[in-house]
Amino acid sequence: MSFSLIAAVADNNCIGKNNKIPWNVPEDFQYFKKMTLGKTCLMGQATFESILGYLCKPLPGRQTVVLTLKKDFIAPEGVRIFHSLDEAFDKLKNEDVFICGGASIYRQTINLSDTLYITEIHQSPSGDTFFPEIDKNIWKEVSREDHNGFSFVIYKK
Repeated sequence: MSFSLIAAVADNNCIGKNNKIPWNVPEDFQYFKKMTLGKTCLMGQATFESILGYLCKPLPGRQTVVLTLKKDFIAPEGVRIFHSLDEAFDKLKNEDVFICGGASIYRQTINLSDTLYITEIHQSPSGDTFFPEIDKNIWKEVSREDHNGFSFVIYKK
């Protein structure tokens, strides 16, 4: 069982504004695709709806799993829906899972994950959605790839 968390996080821990990403870093989208292709992507309903807003379909080449409290939530064919983290973790225990947001899901799963794949966005945009603090007593940086304006960082427990 492997649960990893992947996120792009600004210097002020912002991850979104009005259910959108408040920056444009194409390399981060490429990194996200490279890391998650062929994997299971677990996300909350708002994150899923944001992706539908951008792409008009679920993420291609990945198994999409939506966590929602709405019992009557309807998603496109092939998208799996769960109504609790316990249920999702139980059903997904034999899959390679990337937790893809949003803020509430990140807060609930950050210390249940094995690896954090964080794109540090070196700016501080205004936002309404924020990533939880990474506890450096739990998480150790094992890899860093610095670029102009952003860094790809991997943390392990």
